[in-house]
Amino acid sequence: MKAFWTIGLLILSNSFMVIAWYGHLKFAEWKWFNKLGLIAIVLISWGIALFEYLFQVPANRIGFSGNGGPFSLIQLKVIQEVITLVVFALFTLVVFKTETFRLNHVISFIFLILAVYFMFKK
Repeated sequence: MKAFWTIGLLILSNSFMVIAWYGHLKFAEWKWFNKLGLIAIVLISWGIALFEYLFQVPANRIGFSGNGGPFSLIQLKVIQEVITLVVFALFTLVVFKTETFRLNHVISFIFLILAVYFMFKK
């Protein structure tokens, strides 16, 4: 159950992270947003990133084996990185619609899945 909660919280966390880091590139299409200066955009991104931390910190605390969770610190990091890339790929394809998913992307995802497999192999 802790593994489920950890992965679910990491997905939520990374969803907010991707919006904070890259959402402003899409939000620039809105006239009012385009008038904002860089400092205002950074502050808005920080506000969104706060939600990233509200999910990331509990995910790591729940999932870390030192706190009774199922994952080592290295395993948590690899899981988080894979989730980050999957969430980013989906965000890019759905929100921007200018990116294309090519064979080299599929191959790189296969290698990421293999990285997770080898991370958990004893």
